[in-house]
Amino acid sequence: MAVAASLIACGGSSSGATERSGTYAVAVTEASLPRVQRLGQTSSLELAIRNEGDETVPALTVTIGIEGERGESSALPFGIRDPQPGLASPDRPVWVLAQSYPRLASSSRPGGATTANPKTFDFGPLEPGETTAVVWKLSAVRAGRYTVAYLVGAGGGEAVAETDGGEVPEGALTARITAALPETEVNDRGEVVKIKGSRRP
Repeated sequence: MAVAASLIACGGSSSGATERSGTYAVAVTEASLPRVQRLGQTSSLELAIRNEGDETVPALTVTIGIEGERGESSALPFGIRDPQPGLASPDRPVWVLAQSYPRLASSSRPGGATTANPKTFDFGPLEPGETTAVVWKLSAVRAGRYTVAYLVGAGGGEAVAETDGGEVPEGALTARITAALPETEVNDRGEVVKIKGSRRP
């Protein structure tokens, strides 16, 4: 599929570790990212992944990238590449990943080890029947419409993750980042709040 192909081309889900071979059944049970955001707004990309098989997944990995040529050629998981020639640093973030993220949803500590591929995060073994819920805390810094693609792996090498139906465990979430300010008003307590029912982000 297009999502998997683009992420594999960027380095795939290899954790850089030597894992035992095998195919491991997983399911993405939750995937969310706010569809409308503002510049400077902090939001969360959340994924929950369940081990549907009878064996422990050696190393659950998630590879992240922005769809499209500019996203695929960027080394940043939440960035794009500026095609302008001569730039010392052509990678441009769309979202800035907060320090000490990603994290396990139930923890205040970092939960995704870095790998040889800067777009791939390693969350360690996943026992049969268990679910790993992970959160990336992001700040929007570039306006536009972007699609964030994710690909789940089992540790790279000969360890492969797939769904019960034999498909690649992948997906994509689209968000629009706008520079428009929200409609606000001052309430009875002197606080500036968003107007209820406002459709502007």
